[in-house]
Amino acid sequence: MTNKYTIGIDYGTESGRAVLISLEDGAQISDHVTPYRHGVIDKKLPGSNLELGHDWALQHPQDYLEVLGNSIPAILKDSGVNPNDVIGIGIDFTACTMLPIDENGAPLSDNPELSNNPHSWVKLWKHHAAQEEANKLNAIAEQRGEKFLARYGGRISSEWMIAKIWQILNEAPDIYDKTDRFVEATDWVISKLTDSFVRNSCTAGYKAIWHKKDGYPDKDFFKTLDPRLENLTETKLRGEIVPLGTKAGELSLEMAELTGLNAGIAVAVGNVDAHVSVPAMGVTEPGKLVMTMGTSICSLLLGEIEVEVEGMCGVVEDGIIPGMYGYEAGQSAVGDIFAWYVDQAAPEYIKKESEEAGIDVHQLLERKATTYKPGESGLLALDWWNGNRSVLVDTDLTGLLIGMTLQTKPEEIYRALLESTAFGTRKIVDAFHNNGLEVKELYVCGGLPYKNKLLLQIYADVTNRVIKVADSLQTPALGAAMFGAVAAGKTMGGYDNIVEASRKMSRVKEEVIKPIPDNVAIYEKIYQEYSILHDYFGRGDNNVMKRLKKIRSINETNIESRGIIYANN
Repeated sequence: MTNKYTIGIDYGTESGRAVLISLEDGAQISDHVTPYRHGVIDKKLPGSNLELGHDWALQHPQDYLEVLGNSIPAILKDSGVNPNDVIGIGIDFTACTMLPIDENGAPLSDNPELSNNPHSWVKLWKHHAAQEEANKLNAIAEQRGEKFLARYGGRISSEWMIAKIWQILNEAPDIYDKTDRFVEATDWVISKLTDSFVRNSCTAGYKAIWHKKDGYPDKDFFKTLDPRLENLTETKLRGEIVPLGTKAGELSLEMAELTGLNAGIAVAVGNVDAHVSVPAMGVTEPGKLVMTMGTSICSLLLGEIEVEVEGMCGVVEDGIIPGMYGYEAGQSAVGDIFAWYVDQAAPEYIKKESEEAGIDVHQLLERKATTYKPGESGLLALDWWNGNRSVLVDTDLTGLLIGMTLQTKPEEIYRALLESTAFGTRKIVDAFHNNGLEVKELYVCGGLPYKNKLLLQIYADVTNRVIKVADSLQTPALGAAMFGAVAAGKTMGGYDNIVEASRKMSRVKEEVIKPIPDNVAIYEKIYQEYSILHDYFGRGDNNVMKRLKKIRSINETNIESRGIIYANN
């Protein structure tokens, strides 16, 4: 029998990557990456003088379609696989990455009359300019005793759907009125692939306050937020919500021509990048924390019961694996912090030394930082360069580094930043543990685990847990391909459910990273100091970070409209 294949596409922050996967054993046959032509739009709108203020992060929706047109033909050509043997396709996305569309399913940013308004564009997951709306939403929900709030660790994030929609309504009511639906980018791309629209239960549950049994919050809650939002869920959030692994539709003729695939093959409902990585690493049971490590970290844990956990991004029944409760937590910046230091703060002599050594600055700093023992630098940092997602859920928090002297070296600072993100992960692990959800070991995937061995050892030492590493550089795309196989079903050569697909197709390295006892003991002491700073600056004892941000906003130049700066012509 001829081997069958599926294609998985992982839409990240900077690029989209497609993989061709064998259904026999999950082997990656070919992969291709397409960088987004417009990247992350956080300075100025394309073709416009309109400048964006702090905390804005947009994207161009056509970049997502270019991934389909570039990467899928590339992997077919590279592999030589006959399109007749490709039975399905699945995608995953960063979330909440959302956009307003018109009644024809077109992004409002495609409309020349609306494209000069930044609210017509895709709002990337790390768009934090809706913090004011998130604060009000949380206050009202708490006052009303809304039971949904506990499922999200007590706070709804500014990164999520409702806060972003409310920001649009407040700042660009004309865009809100012209919007037929607000949709996750993953659902929009699926609609383009199939010519039909459905919403996936994962993003609806984790990012849009939807519950499998209760649905969305009631109309009275939305009316209390703003009378104009009263009918939001039945109008601009309308659409069937279907479980993961569902066949969303079949590949359209137009998309078949664009990609080189056969029209009519199964297309799985959209998914989230971190969540789809769980079965791709063979995790289908509780006790194993799966961390997608890249620009940020998303941490996921399966449970058999639903409990309240501080600062969780959500607990969703069937949100990751059918029959399980999926818990999500995360850190808003990890790789982004290291990149910030290298790009903005590393001294020139370090960059010159890296050039002479023929390695990049990250590799040089890692090599130098490895020679230090835990605690040797005397430095400690808080990992809030892009706010805090879990457990404080506050994007207004900022970074902190203490302990510097005139003798402090760049590699010491670099190591302290690595350690700070590990301490942030430890906070998440402790939150699960303290609420009866055991975390026995860590599973990691994404770009960082392959680039920085020191980072993984620090995480093992700080958490005192064994770490297992994905055997694929494209784990989310592998997971997306697995759901494509489930959408196709066994009769077409795929699988009937994701647990079965996981047993056959998941891939994890045999080598594991084990904690070093001496390091564990020292990091335990430093973590206690981290916790003191964490609570002092993060729980209201000293709001200096927020006061400084307010002073900065007051002193913004040009004409500002809370996050949008209109440049003078």
